Amino acid sequence: MKHLETDIAFTRLQELRALHALPRPVYGHVLGLANHAIGHRHRHPWAQLSYAAHGVIEVITDTGRYVAPPLHAVWVPAGAAHAVRRFEGTEIRSLYIAASKAFAPGQDCRVIGVTPLVRELIRTFSEYPVEYDEAGEQGRLVAVMLDQLAAAPEVDLAIPWPTDPRLRKICRELHAHPNQDTTLQAYAHRLGVSEKTLSRLFLQQTGLTFRAWRQRMRILAALPLLERGDRVTDVAIACGYDSMSAFIAAFRWFSGMTPSEFFKRT
Repeated sequence: MKHLETDIAFTRLQELRALHALPRPVYGHVLGLANHAIGHRHRHPWAQLSYAAHGVIEVITDTGRYVAPPLHAVWVPAGAAHAVRRFEGTEIRSLYIAASKAFAPGQDCRVIGVTPLVRELIRTFSEYPVEYDEAGEQGRLVAVMLDQLAAAPEVDLAIPWPTDPRLRKICRELHAHPNQDTTLQAYAHRLGVSEKTLSRLFLQQTGLTFRAWRQRMRILAALPLLERGDRVTDVAIACGYDSMSAFIAAFRWFSGMTPSEFFKRT
């Protein structure tokens, strides 16, 4: 199954590279190439909105990891190099949007909230023909959808990624194994630098302390597990917490709500 998904993603990437211009200002047919996760790093001259109708997606760039559970989406600016990872059970609804219609300024990706109205607009649009009627009802729905997306709030479900090769190695290890409890002192010893130097470099490159970065990464790693229905106790252990109460406290500190409140809302 994994090989099949890889083959599909590669085929979609080839189709994407062959697509020199969007057939309409917004493209995102339910059977189109926009609805498959492309795990290879790629870029295109139009913006992309990747939305998880079910499950959780992660957009990976050189400067960050952006995680979108249900009722959230990741905005990828035109020209930004990125890859998309989807977790088990995820159903993607992605939109490709011409740069002239882009509603989010800047060159950074961001996670936005998706209201029930926007969710239904995306669902309806995904069933439109590729060459939808721009002058009629379909074009008006697209205009409303873009207006609603432009008004969507940004949500803090991202983690910054450092550029220093030493820090990137640490971050990759922690990202792959969120239950890892290696201390910063141990990493510093392994890399042959002082703990103070590594701590200062971490703060400079991510804007977060090592401890805050790891806590944020652990909470984001918990989202796919919680979404698929794993027990909170099991998720806490898998993400490096000694107890369910410690995990819930960290989750509340990060999101302002408990895991059950967060996923009831989504």
